[in-house]
Amino acid sequence: MKPSVVAIKQQEIFKFNARAKSIPGAVNMTVGEPNFHTPEHIKQAAIRAIENNHTHYTVPEGNHELLSAVANYLHDKYDLNYDPKTQIVATTGVTEGVFSAFNAILQDGDEVLIPSPAFTIYGPDADFNGAAPVYLDTSKTNFKVTPEMLAEAIRTNPRIKIFLLNFPSNPTGVSYTGAELEALANVLRKHDIFVISDEIYSELTYNFKHVSFGNILPEQTILMNGLSKSHAMTGWRFGVVCGPAAVISQINKIHELATTSITSITQYAALEAYTNGYDDPAIMREQYQSRRDALYEGLKEMGFDCPTPDGAFYLFAKIPEGFEQDDVKFANELLEEEHLAILPGSFFGIGGEGHLRFSYAASMENIAKCLSKLSLFLKNHKN
Repeated sequence: MKPSVVAIKQQEIFKFNARAKSIPGAVNMTVGEPNFHTPEHIKQAAIRAIENNHTHYTVPEGNHELLSAVANYLHDKYDLNYDPKTQIVATTGVTEGVFSAFNAILQDGDEVLIPSPAFTIYGPDADFNGAAPVYLDTSKTNFKVTPEMLAEAIRTNPRIKIFLLNFPSNPTGVSYTGAELEALANVLRKHDIFVISDEIYSELTYNFKHVSFGNILPEQTILMNGLSKSHAMTGWRFGVVCGPAAVISQINKIHELATTSITSITQYAALEAYTNGYDDPAIMREQYQSRRDALYEGLKEMGFDCPTPDGAFYLFAKIPEGFEQDDVKFANELLEEEHLAILPGSFFGIGGEGHLRFSYAASMENIAKCLSKLSLFLKNHKN
């Protein structure tokens, strides 16, 4: 067996979620996917594709009509300029996009700089490719990387090949303004480092307009995006990787080896989303913002401290003083006693200790139940 594979551990978030699902009636606030259904017009486009027998292989990078629609969408939404013939690959979600990019770029001994807390796939992806993940603790800077932190990390870790930036962030919900991104880009321009910018939550931004890193530093940025969060299409597994043609051609080689191509039916559904689904995310975003506000205010009243999320659908809350600060123990006892599932912050790495990640991709009814159960738990556990 390949040692780098044997060393990979099952994701703690999946194990915890499976345990929560095994408890009848548990209120589950762990799930990182929309609780909306895929819009009807997208489903109908997929049905038409099946009826018209569009069920055969496609070119590995994706149907060219689809890639043109992706390019137009990204231009209209974020003023990005990608050539659909050479600068875009359709992948099996952003998860495969990150995996293929790491495989194409990294060599043994390279390093990947990852702001932490972070989504849980990035570090293992680096390990698998013989690279060392370097975690940058952002817990003291409101979960954001500052230019000074970035410059110091690069200075002390000279083998950094990739800077992985995810915004709006899973698990914290924080994002970056255009000015903040420009300050980071000023540091990165001085170095031969790729920026993998995971912007899968770009359409779920609340407090200001999303600015893509692909706009700030196009010559070094590999943009990850897709439809899972924006159009409630997690099960369709559609992502896009965009960037300089020279690196996209190499990523496409890995993508082709791993998948041949993504499913033809998903591609027709995605074409409909990118052509006629411009306004679909706005309907969901409005509801997410209402849910965010309700959960945020309820947690604040109970003494939880957390940044106001700029986007995505997560709240990353610090356990109040006077209560158990071991977040794994806290979450396990909460699940056992109140049948309320919330993910421990330490599952997301350095800086997450003593925190809990709440997903508000949930109904208002479940948010109310969550707050009620959590309040009762705190009353029974105050030191």
